[in-house]
Amino acid sequence: MTQQRSILARLLCILTFSTIAGLTQAKPLEAVASFTVLADMVHNVGGERVRVTSLIGPNGDPHVYEPTPSDAQSLKRADLVFVSGLHLEGWLDRLINASGYAKAPVVLSEGVKTRTMEEDGQQIVDPHAWNSAANGQVYVRNIIAALSQADPGGASVYQANGARYLKQLQALDQYAREQVQSVPAAQRKVLTSHDAFGYFGDAYGVKFLSPLGFSTENEASAADVAALIRQIKAEHVSAYFFENSGDPRLVKQIAAASGAQPGGELYVESLSKAGGPAATYAQMFRYNVDTLVAAMRKSVR
Repeated sequence: MTQQRSILARLLCILTFSTIAGLTQAKPLEAVASFTVLADMVHNVGGERVRVTSLIGPNGDPHVYEPTPSDAQSLKRADLVFVSGLHLEGWLDRLINASGYAKAPVVLSEGVKTRTMEEDGQQIVDPHAWNSAANGQVYVRNIIAALSQADPGGASVYQANGARYLKQLQALDQYAREQVQSVPAAQRKVLTSHDAFGYFGDAYGVKFLSPLGFSTENEASAADVAALIRQIKAEHVSAYFFENSGDPRLVKQIAAASGAQPGGELYVESLSKAGGPAATYAQMFRYNVDTLVAAMRKSVR
């Protein structure tokens, strides 16, 4: 009986180690994300099975980014490349061609219900889809699918990690609705540097005004700025915000002319550095909600 128990114990150990070995890779998948928001999402789903590189670092601007030779090397080594899409990363095709990366990038906005915006008299698709937590969940599901296809042996890990992360984003989506709805509708109006919060505004009921369109590459005309100042005064917009990845000078000038008061800094297209207030996508989203709501709750001028 003792010998049988010993044999059974050894068999259980072998099975346990075999299971662990089945979940262990010889080396992690090499993933490249175009900017920090996406890199953090991939890290949350991939865990230790995926090593993620972000082409654009903290506080970077994806509209005006200029790729470097080291970016081409990162793509050359990559097993997967993740992009947001919707024409945000206009520089990426040149980089892919220069790197020799042969696969199609994973477009994380695939499946998002897009919104359009007017730019120079034309209707274009708004590329800032991740600024709704519901859309963030679409991104995560696309990451789960892409990693599971690239690494079938880790599919159960990606599914488990992704499920936990999706619950976190679902809670953030509900949190945003509750917090914004606690502000009177007439006060849910703010001024930002450029038109990047459209999905947030549509999802949670906030009106955003800005001097620039969807891209920070654009320039506002004097007539547009004057019209915006008149609109801010007429609609009693009480707070303005600048963005961590953009130049705040224009929005500050407009605020000075219109009387809008500073509401703080928002993180829209880039995370903060580690240790900052928005070092992860979840932290960024909650920080933006709290910062916006705190400013909007103040009395209307």
